[in-house]
Amino acid sequence: MRSFAYERAASVEDACGRISDAAPPYAGGTDLLTLIKAGLRTPERVVDLKRSGLSRDIVDDGDRITLGALVTLGDIERSAVVRSRLTALSEAAGLAATPQLRHRATIAGNLLQRPRCWYFRTPEVGCWLKGGTDCPARTGCNEHHAIFDESPCVAVHPSDLAGPLVALDAVAHLQRATGTRTVPVAQLLASPAEERRSETVLEPGEIVTTIEMETSGPIVSTYRKAMDRAAWSFALVGVAVAARFDDRRLAGARVVLSGVANTPRQATAAEEVLVRSGDLSATTIERAAMAAVDGAEPLSRNGYKRQLAIALTAEALTDIATRR
Repeated sequence: MRSFAYERAASVEDACGRISDAAPPYAGGTDLLTLIKAGLRTPERVVDLKRSGLSRDIVDDGDRITLGALVTLGDIERSAVVRSRLTALSEAAGLAATPQLRHRATIAGNLLQRPRCWYFRTPEVGCWLKGGTDCPARTGCNEHHAIFDESPCVAVHPSDLAGPLVALDAVAHLQRATGTRTVPVAQLLASPAEERRSETVLEPGEIVTTIEMETSGPIVSTYRKAMDRAAWSFALVGVAVAARFDDRRLAGARVVLSGVANTPRQATAAEEVLVRSGDLSATTIERAAMAAVDGAEPLSRNGYKRQLAIALTAEALTDIATRR
């Protein structure tokens, strides 16, 4: 690993002025340090955000819950207010990584982490996402890769929390040297494109400061995850469901799949089935689960993900039906 300098940002504004490709931000470091050790990032310096004024608070304002960028996965897992009102997010945090990593990893860093594709993570292998001409996973070892074709790259987004945040209509507040903006998490994460070979729309020097979710009405939510070992692994497939009810009738629903595309994929066809029906009967759940994989195009080794997504969607919806 090449040596680099360390800088401590005195404020968010100071951090925005210091950050660049050669000087990435550092908070929990659980993804950045792995990229540096693998030689995929060779920074001249890292910019520590932990004393920049960014918050580690979870704030409940009644109609909304705001999480500071430095809130850790462990904080989310242990928060009673998150567990009771944003259940899917709490469940996802508890299923992510190991207790030691959850103690360090921040919500902002978790959202912005790079793919775990072995072609991308191996420095000696060229791939499109690293500036190459093609994606070797398309014809290679692709059992953990995307079943929805949305980009020249078929790596999947590794975050457990991203799916629930999209399902809960979370928005990210961003700051850069020239001002601030607010972007839905569903738009902050974007499939890599020819002109932008990354998984976010963050601009240079831009920082996530807070994540916010409205909770003005009761939300019933849950997260399901299938892994290739019993614990401490990235999702082969994940499903986040968030539902709102008007009395006993289903008034709105979000179904979001993870582990199947470059970013969390909102299953709009499944949502339409649910809202049209207005109930969570066994028949509706079966139809919605099948609709969740509309448009899936598995690669040579990952067709199993389609069946996993169907089964997990049905399981999540069944759980919602028992808790409405």
